[in-house]
Amino acid sequence: MDETQVFHPELTSRRGELIAWGVTLLVGAAWILLLSTGREVHFAVPFLAVVLLLAALSISLGNWMDRRTLLRIDDGGIAFRNGLRDVRLAWERIKQVQVLPARWGKKVQVVGEEANGQSAHFDFLTLGEVKVLGEVKGRIGFREGDRILEQILERSGLHRVDKEHAGPAAQNKSYYYARD
Repeated sequence: MDETQVFHPELTSRRGELIAWGVTLLVGAAWILLLSTGREVHFAVPFLAVVLLLAALSISLGNWMDRRTLLRIDDGGIAFRNGLRDVRLAWERIKQVQVLPARWGKKVQVVGEEANGQSAHFDFLTLGEVKVLGEVKGRIGFREGDRILEQILERSGLHRVDKEHAGPAAQNKSYYYARD
């Protein structure tokens, strides 16, 4: 029986994105006002405007990708899509899974080869909680991230590489799985 499971990451509040755009517009408006009144504009104003614009764009792109991200598991393999990346890997074509510590949760990198022979990879975060002063302010990553990782390892037949063969990766608490 081919049971398809579809997973989506936790969605963060768009409040930070709105604040970033608001501050960017405020600094941009101040810059335009200074220019239009003929006043001297300190170099920090355009610099700050550009930095804020890049930050707002980055936050918006991240939110856009999160809202389009899905991870699909079925008997044939795993598929990952996020608006920029679209990867489909059969279980036997997954070559390696790396698990790296992240600020919130764990970062899981899946590396393999698509049916057309091209190298492919994607990564996802297991569930992480953003805490401020001990209070949970948000969640990021996949709520079922650990279960997804377990299924990938079980279905692909990968095994954990011994620490003595892991080299520097073992020193930063990252580890990986590969074929025998």
